[in-house]
This record gives sequence, C-alpha cells and structure tokens, in this order.
Amino acid sequence: MGEVIALRRPERHRGRTLCLNGHHKWKIWKEKQFDVRAGKLVTVYRCERCDARKVKAL
Repeated sequence: MGEVIALRRPERHRGRTLCLNGHHKWKIWKEKQFDVRAGKLVTVYRCERCDARKVKAL
C-alpha cells in the first residue's frame, strides 16, 4: 500500500476578503482627533477588520 499523505486546510483570510475588494468596515477612531501638521480637527476612520485608516478634515 502507498503512504498516507496529510492534507493541509486552505488558509483563510479571516474577514479580509471584503477589505481586499474595497468593502471596509469603517469606525471612528477617537484616540486621534487633531492633526498637528495642519492644525485642524479631523475625523479619523479605522477599519475594524484590516486596520486601514482614512482621514477627513472638518
């Protein structure tokens, strides 16, 4: 008889598949609300799944 080969399970993206296609889950990040360089108040959004950030000035 032949040898038994253990099959590996495919790796999962753990929720990042949506982010890779541009569908982020944005949430307001309240730790940083002031932009020092521009001297303005900003709203920082952070994706809950992939930790991407986007900034909007007020």
